[in-house]
Amino acid sequence: QVQLVESGGGLVQAGDSLRLSCAASGRSFSSYHINWFRQAPGKEREFVAVINWSGGSTYYADSVKGRFTISRDNAKNTVYLQMNSLKPEDTAVYYCAAARGIVKIANGMLYWGKGTLVTVSS
Repeated sequence: QVQLVESGGGLVQAGDSLRLSCAASGRSFSSYHINWFRQAPGKEREFVAVINWSGGSTYYADSVKGRFTISRDNAKNTVYLQMNSLKPEDTAVYYCAAARGIVKIANGMLYWGKGTLVTVSS
């Protein structure tokens, strides 16, 4: 079992930056691949980024590539999502999720956090 808690969301202006954190507790955190998803009002939850268990591989949605960076610190049981050049269309609840494989789809996740709201004003 892995418990995930997101933090770092807030209200920012377009062009600003935010860093989200996903703190994990439970056993074997370092054996899971950690994903970030987001869900905007009225839309389906969508994949944002994933980092493999060691931190050696990362993948991004095209919509955030070049602006967002995912990283992890297994000693701190924490995954980060650095978000730069934010746009109003990045407004959403951001969730972290753990999986055993690199699957990039919501129903492939084993554990979810409760999310943190990011609002980007124009």
